[in-house]
Amino acid sequence: MLGKLTWQAIPFDQPIPLAAGAFVVLVIVGGLIWLAAKGYIPYLWREWITSVDHKRIGIMYCLLAAVMLVRGFIDALMMRSQQALAFHAAGYLPPEHYDQIFSAHGTIMIFFMAMPFVIGLMNFAMPLQLGVRDVAFPTLNSVSFWLTAAGALLVNVSLVVGEFARTGWLPYPPLSELAYSPGVGVDYYLWALQISGIGTLMTGINFVTTILKIRAPGMSYMRMPIFCWTTLASNLVIVAAFPILTATLAMLLLDRYVGFHFFTNEAGGNAMMFQNLIWAWGHPEVYILVLPAFGIFSEVVSTFSGKPLFDRRSMIVATLGICILSLCVWLHHFFTMGAGGDVNAVFGIASMIIAVPTGVKIYNWLFTMYGGRVRFSSAMLWSIGFMVTFVIGGMTGVLLASPAADFVLHNSLFLVAHFHNVIIGGVVFGVFAGYTYWFPKAFGFVLDERLGKAAFWCWFVGFYVTFMPLYVVGLEGMTRRMQRYDRPEWYPWMLIAEVGVLIILCGIALQVAQLWVSIRGRARRRDLTGDPWDGRSLEWSTTSPPPEFNFAVLPNVTSDEPYWSVKLQARARGQLVTPEPEYTPIEMPRNSPTGFVTAFFAVITGFSLIWHIWWLVILGLIGAYVTFVAFAWRDHTEIEIPAEEVARLDRANRAARAAALREAPVQ
Repeated sequence: MLGKLTWQAIPFDQPIPLAAGAFVVLVIVGGLIWLAAKGYIPYLWREWITSVDHKRIGIMYCLLAAVMLVRGFIDALMMRSQQALAFHAAGYLPPEHYDQIFSAHGTIMIFFMAMPFVIGLMNFAMPLQLGVRDVAFPTLNSVSFWLTAAGALLVNVSLVVGEFARTGWLPYPPLSELAYSPGVGVDYYLWALQISGIGTLMTGINFVTTILKIRAPGMSYMRMPIFCWTTLASNLVIVAAFPILTATLAMLLLDRYVGFHFFTNEAGGNAMMFQNLIWAWGHPEVYILVLPAFGIFSEVVSTFSGKPLFDRRSMIVATLGICILSLCVWLHHFFTMGAGGDVNAVFGIASMIIAVPTGVKIYNWLFTMYGGRVRFSSAMLWSIGFMVTFVIGGMTGVLLASPAADFVLHNSLFLVAHFHNVIIGGVVFGVFAGYTYWFPKAFGFVLDERLGKAAFWCWFVGFYVTFMPLYVVGLEGMTRRMQRYDRPEWYPWMLIAEVGVLIILCGIALQVAQLWVSIRGRARRRDLTGDPWDGRSLEWSTTSPPPEFNFAVLPNVTSDEPYWSVKLQARARGQLVTPEPEYTPIEMPRNSPTGFVTAFFAVITGFSLIWHIWWLVILGLIGAYVTFVAFAWRDHTEIEIPAEEVARLDRANRAARAAALREAPVQ
């Protein structure tokens, strides 16, 4: 009745995953009991779980990403500790557990930390910057989030029920085929990514539609903020690349479940085709992540330099250039496959060319800072740290783009250091800058700057102490994913890397402390005007946090920086220059449990497919179908916010801004 699921699926003989799983279960149960005792569950269901407000969905994406960051970092800490102890020794992690840890670390950090964080920030800020009320398909937005959360849940269930993949974060055949991985680990990986990948693809369609079809009056493409341009480029790549991932994983599923031979070594299969397909998605994925981070840095650098972004048009061209070139360089991940010198040369040159538009962006940010009055806030520190770190990562990437060098360094820790150099220096520093920058807009109070700067320095120093040694041992020939080693010259570098990861741990602890201290002292950190950073784009023209409808009246855009130009006029006169508008009722989409219920049935279906519980698969699919039918047959899809409520909120915001203008010196 339960398929392959038996008591042997629980790792009673492995104390580390068993204790970790028990701790997580206790925390979840304790949290639910506390929420029920406080009476918060109805509020959470009404205002968050069923919300279709893009801002709240964005915040939930970022919260999921923060939890997965801690989960994935624990894996990283265990890997570094194992290698620090594994010189002429077995360490404390058996090989089968170590293999699951490095596989889970990469999967969680890319799919369930970096992607949700980036999508969360895009979700929150992009409609506000466009001057609109919501995304094109609000309920689809909710479904996308909850499918992502469902995939994350399945990955973490594997910690205590069964096992996770031992193949690495990309499950190369033939190792991932049924003959060599007969357990459920690869199945957990495949179904979790299929479910979350569908959610991500729907997000891409949603965001592209929003940017192309829904903008404030007067906002032409060339007047869009750079963050909206990078969001557009990133989601165009999602729409182009994620169907490749879905099809590739579907073919591997057919191999494992039905006995097909897409990637087997016999019956006409081709294992190397999997590498071609997975990297045709995989390298664009890097730019899906880093392009929105580039947009965040553009917003932060411009705001904290007190200047418009240097040469916006070249930034837009560079963004679209990266968007196109990102789809043309995937083969550099397997120069050693034997495609031939001509093919390798073409992709090597393309991989070097893509550094050019990235370099344009670096120079534009530097020129924006040059001559400006730079305020070294924590968000600005993350941006400057990115420029230094990403340039180093980019140069090592150009080195690896040379097939001759790649033949020596392929699959070494040099490659691991380069990848983290780009992802941590570019994406992680980027989302932390965006998190710090937009936090007061989301919650109405600023974060503690002292702890924020301390966290930055721990992350910045910890990154270099952790990963520079990996460049060294990679050049010395140490391959990735080694559970133990016997070369004495590698040992000191592994100890230094362990110190580095402990410094990063201090940075994470400081970020947690920053959030705690900021919440406790939020009364004195309150953002009364909605513009704590002296911002330049439209999100700073509304209250902090914004109302459900974002803007009482949609702004009329007449320049590249419409809010900044109006603000300058107001400062010159010492009073508001826009008259009070005529308020009218606003219709907004009604909250819907469709996303949450769909994700519930997706988890049931995915778990049942993993363990071959076929009757439960059928029930899960029927439940999902019924959910969509119920959604399609809704009679009431919108709510109306009365003009009186709109007027009350907007007048309070105008009064706060007028008071701030009276207290500030006339400029």
